[in-house]
Amino acid sequence: MSRMITADLVDLDLAADTKEAAARSLAERMVARGRVTDLDGFLADVAAREAQMPTGLDGGIGIPHCRSAHVTEPTLAFGRSAAGVDFGAPDGPADLIFLIGAPAGADDAHLTILSSLARQLMNEGFTGALRSVASPEAAAALIAGEEAPAEEEAEEEAGDESEDAPEGAAAGAEATGADVPFRIVAVTSCPTGIAHTYMAAESLEKAGHAAGVEVAVETQGSAGFTRLDPAVVAAADGVIFAHDVPVREKERFAGKATVDVGVKAGINRPAELIAEVREKAARGEVSAPATAASPVDKAGEPGEGYGTKLRKWLMSGVSYMVPFVAAGGLLIALGFAIGGWDIDKAPSVTEHFAWGQADSWAALMFQIGGLAFSFLVPVLAGYISYGMADRPGLVPGFVGGAIALTVNAGFLGGLVAGLLAGGTVLAIQRVRIPTVLRGIMPVVVIPLLSSIVVGFLMFLVVGKPIASLQKALTDWLSGLSGANAVILGVILGLMMCFDLGGPVNKVAYAFAVGGLANPNEGSLKVMAAVMAAGMVPPLAMALATAVRGRLFTRTERENGKAAWVLGASFISEGAIPFAAADPLRVIPATMAGGAVTGALSMAFECTLRAPHGGLFVLPLIGNPLLYLLAIVAGTVVSAGLVILLKGLRKTAPEGDGAVAAAADPQVTVAA
Repeated sequence: MSRMITADLVDLDLAADTKEAAARSLAERMVARGRVTDLDGFLADVAAREAQMPTGLDGGIGIPHCRSAHVTEPTLAFGRSAAGVDFGAPDGPADLIFLIGAPAGADDAHLTILSSLARQLMNEGFTGALRSVASPEAAAALIAGEEAPAEEEAEEEAGDESEDAPEGAAAGAEATGADVPFRIVAVTSCPTGIAHTYMAAESLEKAGHAAGVEVAVETQGSAGFTRLDPAVVAAADGVIFAHDVPVREKERFAGKATVDVGVKAGINRPAELIAEVREKAARGEVSAPATAASPVDKAGEPGEGYGTKLRKWLMSGVSYMVPFVAAGGLLIALGFAIGGWDIDKAPSVTEHFAWGQADSWAALMFQIGGLAFSFLVPVLAGYISYGMADRPGLVPGFVGGAIALTVNAGFLGGLVAGLLAGGTVLAIQRVRIPTVLRGIMPVVVIPLLSSIVVGFLMFLVVGKPIASLQKALTDWLSGLSGANAVILGVILGLMMCFDLGGPVNKVAYAFAVGGLANPNEGSLKVMAAVMAAGMVPPLAMALATAVRGRLFTRTERENGKAAWVLGASFISEGAIPFAAADPLRVIPATMAGGAVTGALSMAFECTLRAPHGGLFVLPLIGNPLLYLLAIVAGTVVSAGLVILLKGLRKTAPEGDGAVAAAADPQVTVAA
């Protein structure tokens, strides 16, 4: 913890009358220490977290916190306010304010330390000592655990007295008058998984001890979670869910008396929750059997809403589809490259194959690639459904995707079929089923019923309208020329460079790949523009670091060397380290270059039959020299803008006196 907080990060006379002002004042200390690279970006992340749920707690505590790409290492700043600052707590303003910043990829060890702090905040001796501490150094030592609060001895004495009483099950039995104590398992989680998750756990455990009840808590926080022992869950009499994000693997707790509340209830009224779950158990009131969480839920991050889940469902389908696209598309492109453009008219290799003829090998590659490509839409639909409903969603998803191909609904039909299939399975799983039938539900009943429903909808309800829309889109792409083509190239270029392999980038890429299923001149131009624009960000960063290396840190210069290869290979993610460190300068610059490249590629009427490969599939590109010119133009534009924007800020000088800058290279002051 000592690395996370120092005396410089403590303000015992915090002068702020709003939570925004308090966060800014403490965040400025983090910036001064080099712990935060972009003040406004970090405060925007803090505000976004605050908008999800107020971070004020009973007892005069405010704990604004977030995970942010602008944080270089897990950091804590502490402020003490005489007047108090309103953080939305029911009992009024907070006088103890902790601002916690964790990097987007913070390691488990650091997050575990932060979780320990969160538990300490439930200790009145700890908070009381912070209210009376006289110096920033003492406050930092107390928070870091290097100095014990004055009340610790009293707590230890109380602990010694408790040792005289029977522990564990015996204590619970004495309190309840039974041979076995009442047992509760609990799960706590909050949107960020740093503070409230662990505070609720501490509060529930303390209340359970006071009530003579065994409480075992599973914290599903940012540092991951360790599942409760199945034997402990099986032996429990009741369950408390204190959460603001979906409970992972919730089906483990089915069939028990259950109280389901927000995480703050677990902090503020744990005794009431324990009493409520005991009353439900006494009445024999138990929860319905829970359905298994989908793969998206299992891997989900805290704070995800349904909009985020929808994006992940779609990206799940796209991610499983991409290997089919890459393998099939490259084989088809190689077939054309070796055998010429009429290779698609070659007879089946099962009927005619000459080992010594290049055309036969070209036909073999083309036909294998065509079969791989034929799985594109069913795989897309099947794994969208899988992302929503797990394995029971696979059958109706694949069936719906196959029907989309049959009715010529294409890529759009696959998207709709996957969502319909997943939604249908989830609806069927909500129906209460007799115990005797549960064993055959995932194997027989769900696949049968969901396939019937999805088949009916795709064949008779939505399939034909989607097919008409798909045809209109295909015709539009076929007729693209002049200004319309250039505008589309600009849009696709902007999308490819906006989030560097993220969802917006994937939408543009999936749009281009979908056109390759039934290629025409327009769809081949789109594929070429998308790949060209996606190559620009890493190439531009590589060029910028080579031209004006002093504007970049030593690490960024090393990343720039690798970015040459990544960009040439059409791996947009090669620019992510640069964008993460300086998003307000890097992302607009790369978007500008991507737009230029996309527009030029469309204007030059470049075409591409391969869905991937970068410069390594240059022989398969129509108008290859003009295609290279488009990429070079966009790269130069992006690199020039990055250099210009970075040159407008004041940077720490490099050279013999730049020891501080080398140790903390992100310390910059925006112009």
